[in-house]
Amino acid sequence: MKIEVELGGKLRTIELERTGERLQCAIDGRVLEAGVIEIAPGVFSLLIGGASLEARVEPCATGLRVTVAGREYAAAVRDPRHWRRDRGAAVEAEGRQQVIAPMPGKIVRVLVNAGQAVEAGQGIVVVEAMKMQNEVRAPKSGTVERLLVAENQAVSAGEILAVVA
Repeated sequence: MKIEVELGGKLRTIELERTGERLQCAIDGRVLEAGVIEIAPGVFSLLIGGASLEARVEPCATGLRVTVAGREYAAAVRDPRHWRRDRGAAVEAEGRQQVIAPMPGKIVRVLVNAGQAVEAGQGIVVVEAMKMQNEVRAPKSGTVERLLVAENQAVSAGEILAVVA
């Protein structure tokens, strides 16, 4: 599969080919082999050249937010098939949206209150899992209609944390 991705303001041509657990990837013609496993929705474990990395991919108002090794990147897929399929879709989520726990863990901080106005991408809660803290963000601008968790509460993957309307 060949796609174009705008990553950090630069347009890259990426060719992907999966062989079992291995992924062969060519970025602008430079070949790279990696082991990739999706460990949770939007969370990937990567093994590249003997180094193990975790990558998080989250939708945001401008495309995708990719976080690898503590660094955050803005990305946008320029695959024409993707554009045709999603043509006319809103940039920001519409209607009432549930904020879901991406993994099991413990709520270490609640960053908003019920009834508070939030912007798309603003932090709602911080979930700690395997000694790593992950900020769970608002999928849209609106008001926190319900906050269903409290600090020090254990949560399961897929559990509803809050509702933004």
